[in-house]
Amino acid sequence: MVGHAGASAYLAALSLYGATPAVMKPTALILNIVVATVTTIQFARAGHFHWRTFWPFALGSMPLAYLGGAITLPGDVYKRIVGAALVFAAVRLFGSAGRAEGRALRPIARPVAVLSGAGIGFLAGLTGVGGGIFLSPLVLLMRWADARRTAAVSAAFILVNSIAGLLGHLSSVRSVPPGIGLLAVVALVGGAIGATIGSRRLPPPGLRRALAVVLVIAAIKLFWV
Repeated sequence: MVGHAGASAYLAALSLYGATPAVMKPTALILNIVVATVTTIQFARAGHFHWRTFWPFALGSMPLAYLGGAITLPGDVYKRIVGAALVFAAVRLFGSAGRAEGRALRPIARPVAVLSGAGIGFLAGLTGVGGGIFLSPLVLLMRWADARRTAAVSAAFILVNSIAGLLGHLSSVRSVPPGIGLLAVVALVGGAIGATIGSRRLPPPGLRRALAVVLVIAAIKLFWV
C-alpha cells in the first residue's frame, strides 16, 4: 500500500519462529522481489512511476546492495540505530501529512541522490531489507516527490536492490526453506491488494500516515526482535 515489500515484517516473523540468519536473509529478499514486482507494476499502471526520480537512487544503490548482500554482520547496535531513525522519520511524516502535498516539490540533487542510494543500498543488501523504509521518508521529507510517486519509486528501488542483494548472497539460496513457494503466493496476494489501494484509492495524506505507521511498526520490530 505504501510502496514497501514487507521485509522488516518477514525478518521479524522468521526470527520469532527461530529461523537462523542464513535462512532469514535470502527468504526476505525473495519475498521482497515477489511483492515489489507486483507493487511496481500496479503503481506504474496508475501513472505514478517516474524514471528521473528513480534512476539516481538505483544507480548508487545496486552495486552497494550486491556488496552488502555478500557480507554477514552482527546487527544489534545497527538495528537500534535504524529503529531510532525510523521513529524520527515517522514522527516527521505523520506531522506533515496534512500539509505536505500542497507544498512545492524540489528538483532532485542527483549527486546527493546517488550517494544516498549507495548508503541505503548497502544497508539493504546487508540486512535483507529492500531499502524502502529508508528511501521513502528521505524523498518525502526532502520534497523530491509526492506520496504516490514516492511509493512507486520505492517499490522499484526495493525490487532492484533485492535482486542485487540476492545475487550477492547467492550461495545462501540453498538455505531458503522448502515452504517459500507458499509464502511467496500469500505475500503476492497481500501485495497486490495493498498496491491497488495505495496506487488508486488512498488519498495522499492517508498514504503518508500509513507510511508513518509502517515505519513505527518496523522500528518496534527492530528494537524488540
